[in-house]
Amino acid sequence: MKRRTFVKGSAAVSVAAALPFDLNATEKQAKRADQRTVLTGREFFLDIDYTPVNLTGNNAIATAINGQIPGPTLVWEEGETVTLHVTNHLKKYSSIHWHGIVLPYQMDGVPGISYKGIAPGETFTYRFKVNQHGTFWYHSHSEFQEQTGMYGAIVIKPKRKEPFAYDRDYVVLLSDWSDEKPESIYRKLKLQSDYYNFNQRTIGDFFSEVKKKGFGNAFEQRKMWNRMRMSDRDLSDVTEYTYTYLMNGNNPATQFKALFKKGEKIRLRFINGAAMSFFDVRIPGLKMTVVAADGNHIKPVDVDEFRIGVAETYDVIVEPKEEKAYAIFAQSMERSGYALGSLTPSETMLASAPKMDKPQPLTMEDMGMDMANMQPHKGMKMPMKPYKWKAMEAQKYPITPLPMATGPQSTMKAMSPKYRLDDPGVGLRNNGRRVLTYADLKNRYSTRHAKKPDREIVLHLTGNMERYMWSINGIKYADAKPLQFHYGERLRITFINDTMMNHPMHLHGMWSDLETGDDAHLVRKHTVIVQPGAKISYRVTVDAKGGWAYHCHLLYHMAGMFRKVIVS
Repeated sequence: MKRRTFVKGSAAVSVAAALPFDLNATEKQAKRADQRTVLTGREFFLDIDYTPVNLTGNNAIATAINGQIPGPTLVWEEGETVTLHVTNHLKKYSSIHWHGIVLPYQMDGVPGISYKGIAPGETFTYRFKVNQHGTFWYHSHSEFQEQTGMYGAIVIKPKRKEPFAYDRDYVVLLSDWSDEKPESIYRKLKLQSDYYNFNQRTIGDFFSEVKKKGFGNAFEQRKMWNRMRMSDRDLSDVTEYTYTYLMNGNNPATQFKALFKKGEKIRLRFINGAAMSFFDVRIPGLKMTVVAADGNHIKPVDVDEFRIGVAETYDVIVEPKEEKAYAIFAQSMERSGYALGSLTPSETMLASAPKMDKPQPLTMEDMGMDMANMQPHKGMKMPMKPYKWKAMEAQKYPITPLPMATGPQSTMKAMSPKYRLDDPGVGLRNNGRRVLTYADLKNRYSTRHAKKPDREIVLHLTGNMERYMWSINGIKYADAKPLQFHYGERLRITFINDTMMNHPMHLHGMWSDLETGDDAHLVRKHTVIVQPGAKISYRVTVDAKGGWAYHCHLLYHMAGMFRKVIVS
């Protein structure tokens, strides 16, 4: 462990972090556990308040739910009606959004769209029927409160037996914490967008490239990046310079611990509840069988590693063969730090973190450049084999024209964006491990006879990195008209990412059926990563009337890269 990471995590976590509580525990075992961390039943009482914490060795103030980071895990039953009384003890408005939960829009918890929010000193009661099962989460949708501790896990038990077996069941909730106020982080990004990036190029890097590629090739590549006013090392807006990465509220020194006995099958429900951080997750020495994505069952996929974008969830099953501690290792995408836990037969037996991978730079293909049609220079690395798109490219749907603006909101443009569903993403390419991609995700149940789209909406994800401005179609949220969906229609939504950042796009209230090239097994998700310079599409059955939010789930992008959707 890097010395700085150890120092930051050397203090005891002074909040009620999640204990190694097995969700399949017997009633007797449950009574012995600290039940503040897991709440079950049909009625719940949640209190939002200021809470003193020490996650880094320094005292700070969080906005926490029931005095905990993360908030308590809520366990619901499919088919039941749940009632949640949320009391706001803050000095400002607050809210809770139930991420990925299909419910009436009045219960969705988005201030300015579904309600006004929860005023200081007031209680708002959410009540809705649970019509799904799986792994989900909840968080504040007010200002930057999500960054300061307001998030927690949701586990919904299914009515029917699931199509896979396991002996123990744990939530693994990943997040990022900063002792800085989020307003300060945002101000610094506005003043200098690469303020937290300590992986910048140096003159030494240029000379290394000259040795590998020759002066002419190295100069031309640097010239291309400079013309675009971009850096191929700009992978994440916020890094470990200010963040401490947490696993169930534990920093890398204190570690979350999931207990097992040799030969058992362990279900791990991974949730990315971070404000800004993508994580690449692996358990060295163990294969992971991915069985669910965003709460929905998929055909099992055996992998060594997967990337989990902000707001995504993945359920995996592992089977430890030895009685030793295995590292649950989640390194940040830009490789500045990591979250760490132990899958262990004993709470006193802890795993060591493996060596972090080196960061990979962005490529011209990540910028939406058509490298296949460019004359390669000696030493130039050509892009990966193009993804073989199947059924969808032959389909033609009426495209609904939307306004597209140019100007200060949009200074980047992908000239040749492509579907890259079999691309694991920058940082995971050619690393010698079997890495999950979106092309691997297949619905466990047939979608062959699902309704075809009636029309298509194309949305460009746009931005100005120098001024740290984010938008959709070059128009920020404050200046944009709502998107109009028609109740009962089937939409195809296509994203084109004109920026150099990954964007996890989340549509509230309705499922997104990701087009992976297999019409018979469209995978159902609530959050979809749009890679830099790429395009991706999914189908939406418009089956929920009312007003809904649609946005990038990176907290500091959300103010501009946001739309209101009206279903009528």
